[in-house]
Amino acid sequence: MSPFTSSKIRLTSRPEGKPTPEDFSIDQVAHGELEPGQVRVSNEFISVDPYMRGRMNAGRSYVKPYGLGETITGGAVGRVVQSAADDLPEGTAVLHQHGWTDAVQDDASTFQAVPELDGLPLSLYLGLLGMPGLTAYVGLTRVAELRPGDSLFVSGAAGAVGTAVGQIARQLGAARLIGSAGSAEKVSLLKDKYGFDVALNYRDAPIREQLVRALEHEGVDVFYDNVGGDHLEAALEVMNDFGRLALCGAISSYNATERPAGPDNMGNMVTRRLRMQGFIVAEVASEHPEVTEEFRERMTGWLSAGDVTAEETVVEGLEHTVDAFVDMMRGGNTGKMVVRVG
Repeated sequence: MSPFTSSKIRLTSRPEGKPTPEDFSIDQVAHGELEPGQVRVSNEFISVDPYMRGRMNAGRSYVKPYGLGETITGGAVGRVVQSAADDLPEGTAVLHQHGWTDAVQDDASTFQAVPELDGLPLSLYLGLLGMPGLTAYVGLTRVAELRPGDSLFVSGAAGAVGTAVGQIARQLGAARLIGSAGSAEKVSLLKDKYGFDVALNYRDAPIREQLVRALEHEGVDVFYDNVGGDHLEAALEVMNDFGRLALCGAISSYNATERPAGPDNMGNMVTRRLRMQGFIVAEVASEHPEVTEEFRERMTGWLSAGDVTAEETVVEGLEHTVDAFVDMMRGGNTGKMVVRVG
């Protein structure tokens, strides 16, 4: 259990607008001998996620900002390569939040052992079996309270959370799926692979106009929002009476340097008796302690039966993590964006 060196990606300056590689550094960190209760983990995949952009700012958010000079923490999966902890022997697959690094040494309590599923990669614990999948599930079941027969509109439907939302909604009995995406290829994917009834390219024309035209005077019961801005405005235009809006993210404004304009049709909240709720997945899971295990059991069953498909965009190499993050923020991913470390 000799000392070793790891590579870590740190935040060196707070981005103004879109992040650039100059806002980060890759540094070598030396680690000493393992202490009792510690393990060393070699990462296989690390996650890049939209919420990380908010943590790069100094202002108030629902989670503490990254400090300058700190490693970018977040989801990662790997394997224990050396252990001084009885409950995590060598070879154990683990999920953790140590983030953008090729290897990590820390107390065993900061790692969670995860079962390896036949034929499925560990990266799924960063996607459908991880935070994006759980976010989709709690947003649909505990926030929007999706019911069989509902019509659902998902903004950013080809992303990590969006692809999970559409598939889970279908398993829960949604009657009609409408989704938006940012390219013709993604629109085709939503319709041909994921069974969306309507898929719209928001770059073709204003999404509000496209949505009204596509629905032909029919409304939607549930809106699951990953984008915000013009997509929220579009949804308010087509919601049925007593519709529910679950606000998960607003990626359209994460790199904004000026305050974005608000929807001009908020009056529909009153006239149609709508319910809108923003949510943080960790808080909902804390309020509903049963939901995490419920989600894992159902999602594992759906994956094993082939009822749900994992969509991933895999970038090779720790040194390309920042590129992957920047590309993900401008919609360059389909499904979950992960970085394969090795």
